[in-house]
Amino acid sequence: MTAELYQQIDFILEIDKLKRVNRRSYLLDGSRTENTAEHSWHVAVAAMLLAPDDGSIDIFRVIKMLLVHDIVEIDAGDTFLYDTAGTLIKAAQEQKAADRLFTMLPPRQAQELRSLWDEFEERSTPDAKFARGLDRLMPLLHNYYTQGKTWREHDVTADKVLAQNSIINDASQELWRLARRLIDDAVDKGWLQKEAERPQ
Repeated sequence: MTAELYQQIDFILEIDKLKRVNRRSYLLDGSRTENTAEHSWHVAVAAMLLAPDDGSIDIFRVIKMLLVHDIVEIDAGDTFLYDTAGTLIKAAQEQKAADRLFTMLPPRQAQELRSLWDEFEERSTPDAKFARGLDRLMPLLHNYYTQGKTWREHDVTADKVLAQNSIINDASQELWRLARRLIDDAVDKGWLQKEAERPQ
């Protein structure tokens, strides 16, 4: 066995830890929260199905991006989208995690995957914008189809959901229209507060 193969196997074994990182989104049956590995697989399949067929994005690159975009959570953990304080330190923690994890690979693969991760974080290309938009759409779908379970548990309001998910519009105007309809309907059904309740 070559040194490169050992590095690849070590990395493959290391990313098994992603299965132990729990997110806030519930499975659609509401029985438990999903883990980050499940989310990464689910959003990659969603990208394959929802990708435009006009050649505007490279779906193979998008799928690779989505399969590696949350690997950093092995070290950094999952930061809840609506956790303002956690978001302030998230970038530094994830950069440190990326420095450690991707350099476990042989240099060529380390550079490719780190580049894809950086591109995703920066939303610097149509591929990254599409990937980031779908990464926001999936938890929104989980919330809507569990009757706002995570939103209700954490007192998330519609204005916050709209603000944090507006980047879906960069992925697809059609998907953003869908997201807006789901948010409005969740408010109408009482699964999502329109705005924070003010003290009497």
